[in-house]
Amino acid sequence: MTGNSQIPKDILLNSLKELMPGIFSESKIDWERLKTTLGEDINFNNERYVLNWAGKSDSFRVLQAPSTRTLIPAKEESINFDETENIFIEGENLEVLKILQKSYFGKIKMIYIDPPYNTGNDSFIYPDKFSETKEEYQKRVGDKDEEGYMTKEGMFRKNSKENGQYHSNWLNMIYPRLFLARNLLKVDGSIFVSIDDNEVHNLRLLMNEIFGEENFIAQFIWKRRQNVDSRSKNGASTDHEYIICYRKTDNGLIRGAEKDMNKYSNPDNDKRGDWMSADMTGLATKEQRPNLHYDLEDPKTGIVYSCPQTGWRYEPKRMMELIKNNEIIFPKTPDGRPRRKKFQRDLESEFTGFSTILNTVYNTQGTREVRTIFNDKEYFDFPKPKDLIKLLIQQGASSTDEENIILDFFSGSGTTAHAVMELNKEEDIDRKFICVQLPENCIEKSEAFKAGYRTIADIAKERIKRAANLIKNDKQKKLDFNPEKKLDLDFKVFKLSDSNFKLWRQQGIETVEELEKQMEFFADPISQDALNDFMVYELLIKSGFDLNCQIKHENNMYFVNSNEMILLLDSVSKDIISKVIKTNPQKVVALDKLFEGNDQLKTNTALQMKDADIDFKTI
Repeated sequence: MTGNSQIPKDILLNSLKELMPGIFSESKIDWERLKTTLGEDINFNNERYVLNWAGKSDSFRVLQAPSTRTLIPAKEESINFDETENIFIEGENLEVLKILQKSYFGKIKMIYIDPPYNTGNDSFIYPDKFSETKEEYQKRVGDKDEEGYMTKEGMFRKNSKENGQYHSNWLNMIYPRLFLARNLLKVDGSIFVSIDDNEVHNLRLLMNEIFGEENFIAQFIWKRRQNVDSRSKNGASTDHEYIICYRKTDNGLIRGAEKDMNKYSNPDNDKRGDWMSADMTGLATKEQRPNLHYDLEDPKTGIVYSCPQTGWRYEPKRMMELIKNNEIIFPKTPDGRPRRKKFQRDLESEFTGFSTILNTVYNTQGTREVRTIFNDKEYFDFPKPKDLIKLLIQQGASSTDEENIILDFFSGSGTTAHAVMELNKEEDIDRKFICVQLPENCIEKSEAFKAGYRTIADIAKERIKRAANLIKNDKQKKLDFNPEKKLDLDFKVFKLSDSNFKLWRQQGIETVEELEKQMEFFADPISQDALNDFMVYELLIKSGFDLNCQIKHENNMYFVNSNEMILLLDSVSKDIISKVIKTNPQKVVALDKLFEGNDQLKTNTALQMKDADIDFKTI
């Protein structure tokens, strides 16, 4: 209720919606649809099956614009930073995904995300003004208060259903993120996306476009509600959500559900091992498959068993082979039904099809889990239950013979990290997680804020710490506990940040004096707040190294993965350069300012590196 009187236009539009709902798109009349509905001769240009929306071409520009930002380590907020390979990143996920492209291209085994569902009450980041420059966008998504926390007003736009581009705004938000996410997947990788009825139709079309319709695996239906919703306004209780699953290429398969091996036994001591009794009846009528319709005789007893109405599964020749091999179980009376011995050793796989109906865990479990971890305090609304995510991880990242990295770039309360650690303990598989969460401010009136958690990212980090302690304590209680068997329950924290190196900006320079000031400013390209630790990780990322590579600081040199790369950030001298060359690294990166006043050393260094076949660069 707005307090405004209803205007004639609204009355007419409402009448049209009732009469011809198909002519509306995002609450506006689609004039071509209207003309077609009225029977006018319409010739659509470039007719093809395609998902289109307002701002689609601009969303391409957003995803293609390179990021100049970086990730800086927050060792004081990490647990066992130098040893763990789990990663938690605070920052706007579109920028983070861009930063990860070079280091993690084709390395992620599985992605799970639980993005905003676009219910009409969601607030999320989307470029609502595509005319803004890249700098304006970065400033908007990086707005912080006086204490350095992201501001809700700067980060988010509420996408209400009254918005004229309601669906388009959501698509503009999710499209570039999914596009960049696909790049990170291994060739046999898969992605699972939670969604509900508001955008499931658009999401399927969008993912068909990004991943290819042929790489659709399944649309799982998750029964999230255990009891019906009596508050429903339309009489229907929506008890489910969806989880859309795609693979990157046809190399990607989900594992499947475990077969029930308890059905197998060996009561007759068959030398071929355990077996189970299997039905042999067919599926075709006599008219359809006459060769499968015949009476079957036990050659030992002479008992004849009449043909089932749908025939047998095997032709007479194959049936005689099975009888000869003692693989048919004959009943003692003719009214019984012969069955086949199916031997466990003949199984091609221990798995069968994984049902698309998920109804073993409910949303209330996720709420209870977070309450339990935080001593009965409710710090996060509607977290996904960890057992649901564990089910998905078992399907998408079950292999043990390769590195399994699970990525979640809408991390929320940290459910995915919790699920990975707990499943690793249960299955003895060494999976790693990368979780990305925006440091979104908690509402000041919330229990979380009152307890000292300023952001959602703070809640997630604390949850992961506490969950790790619970898993560790539970593991130590086990009878078969082996303290030497390491389980990675720690994580290193990185934060999205501006580059440690000054960026040349041509905009705003109109006079010679302004150009001279800009050049003077860039005499030292290192930003004022830059630290060596920060520069190390920025250079690693931009050189294509991942965030878990080994770094050793020794004799004014930073060694990356032994001698794959050496960084010179402290000082340079003839002696240092000689030591560098002796280690025979693949690549050397040095700060240009270290050679200041000694052009001869810089020239000689470049020549020596070239002679030693070392890739040498200065910054």
